[in-house]
Amino acid sequence: MAPTDETGQAPRQASPPGTTPPNRPPADGGAAEGGRMPRWLPRAMVLALALVAVFQLGTWAFHQLLGLLINILIAFFLALAVEPAVSRMATHGVRRGLATFLVFFGLLIVAAGFFTLLGSMLAGQIIKMIEGFPDYLDSVINWVNTTFHTELRRVDIQEGLLHSDWLKKYAQNSAAGVLDVSTQVLGGLFQLLTIALFSFYFAADGPRLRRALCSVLPPAKQTEVLRAWEIAVDKTGGYLYSRGLMALISGAAHYVLLQALGIPYAPVLAVWVGVVSQFIPTIGTYLAGALPMLIAFTVSPLYAVWVLVFVVVYQQFENYMLQPKLTSKTVDIHPAVAFGSVIAGTALLGAVGALVSIPAVATLQAFLGAYVKRYDVTDDPRVHGHRGRGEGPSPFTRARRLWSRARQQRASRSGDRPD
Repeated sequence: MAPTDETGQAPRQASPPGTTPPNRPPADGGAAEGGRMPRWLPRAMVLALALVAVFQLGTWAFHQLLGLLINILIAFFLALAVEPAVSRMATHGVRRGLATFLVFFGLLIVAAGFFTLLGSMLAGQIIKMIEGFPDYLDSVINWVNTTFHTELRRVDIQEGLLHSDWLKKYAQNSAAGVLDVSTQVLGGLFQLLTIALFSFYFAADGPRLRRALCSVLPPAKQTEVLRAWEIAVDKTGGYLYSRGLMALISGAAHYVLLQALGIPYAPVLAVWVGVVSQFIPTIGTYLAGALPMLIAFTVSPLYAVWVLVFVVVYQQFENYMLQPKLTSKTVDIHPAVAFGSVIAGTALLGAVGALVSIPAVATLQAFLGAYVKRYDVTDDPRVHGHRGRGEGPSPFTRARRLWSRARQQRASRSGDRPD
């Protein structure tokens, strides 16, 4: 029997000198732990997959609800625009719901009257164009025959158009596109109804909405939220005031041109140009200028060219001179900031972003202005764009001195030459 120590275990034999001792065999539990997957790894993988699934679901839901969110954004700014009128009527004893209904009903009456008058004018002009189209076509044919020595006849042209493949394909495409147009019209009406419904509730239940929002915030945050809401109402009202003023100026300028050219329905066309160009972003200018050009074309093609030139020139004047100055005074933001905010809003949300970008930026700027600490500016000439006295001569003075020194050197060199 091998000798044992007090614990009953056999003594370990020492390794021969100069040799490496053998590795100790791993314990039973160690082998199991080393070959297993860590316990936290499956849960981490499940959590990562769950986060990815939630992100994908949230992205899909956001894209699906983007149209609704944009409609809610438009409705919110529309409610801010009518808030002063509704609040003023509510302070005089009118129930807030009734006051909101009266304001929206008045806006509806104005819009319906405008489009009814415009539609009747447009229908009359279309009928007039159709009735006078044969005479206009005869004049064009006579001019072509006289100029190019051809023998065209209106009957031949009409028969060629009626039997042409282009007209057949156009009629087929138009018939196929009637359903698409009807779908778009119904979608637009549903969108307008959604915006009107949300804006009505935002305006009618404004105090309740503010109370519900403030009820989940501490008192200090409640004051900030109410202040931001008040700033948003003021800036949105100022923005709409500036738009209305620009619409008035644009309508008056185009009325003078149309009246000078003798274009029929000049007052209605001027109102159309003013309203559409200011309250429909991005494409409003083109829609506003297309109708006066069409009416002017019925009088004379040269008048249509004059209207086109005037629309383009006035649009440049409005974009770079009139709009930045009026916006900076009514909304109190820098013209460059206003111009940049419109570009950024258009890039983010398209036409809706161009419409709400200026009041949104003005509200954010006014709200953050209370948290920016400002200091008194030192009375330094460099603040006003002037150089200080101790900073050396101006570049003009330096150039003049160098020129005088060069002339003196040339004079001295010419005097030192031998005769």
